[in-house]
Amino acid sequence: MWLLVGLGNPGSRYERTRHNIGFRVVDEVARRHGIGPFRSKFGGELASGAIGTHKVLLLRPMELMNRSGFAVQQAAQFCGVEVRSIAVVHDDIDLDPGRLKLKSGGGHGGHNGLRSLMEQLGEGGFARVRCGVGKPPRLQPDGEARDRAVAGYVLSDFPAAQAADIAALIDRAADAVEAISAHGITWAMNKLNAPPTPTLPPQAGGGGST
Repeated sequence: MWLLVGLGNPGSRYERTRHNIGFRVVDEVARRHGIGPFRSKFGGELASGAIGTHKVLLLRPMELMNRSGFAVQQAAQFCGVEVRSIAVVHDDIDLDPGRLKLKSGGGHGGHNGLRSLMEQLGEGGFARVRCGVGKPPRLQPDGEARDRAVAGYVLSDFPAAQAADIAALIDRAADAVEAISAHGITWAMNKLNAPPTPTLPPQAGGGGST
């Protein structure tokens, strides 16, 4: 059984922000598969159901982002889910807006939600569904100014011009969650991280040597 976690901040003020794309992906998975209702438990909103024939738990931690790990750790411990069977959907400023990439394990890359999960779980061996939101413009080198710029950026709404791209990203991320739950993170990475196969133009006729 997989514990599928979407990261975000609770409350309507954060609903459409870049930081909350994890919530939106989990909501899309729940919609597709009729999973619900979500119930308040472990400091989050938890729902159980199935994706096809595979049992899953969907979790939205409902404390602020930098405390997300508490709900995940409690849910995993109570439900007997190992860290390697947790998949986390989150925003990623190191990927261009609309880009999707899957990853197994790793560090937190400065993401406070991932940092909290690693602190509470004691390791970072969970799967990640990385949803690209891009970097803020004119980002400064490491330091307080950079941290403030990143925080303001991820806590802002997506621009209206990106609405179609973000809707498509949410669909692809939900597809990725389905692939992980059915086949595991390694299969899903091999399938979804691979670059598209180029389409070769038709060869001109003649067949003679050059």
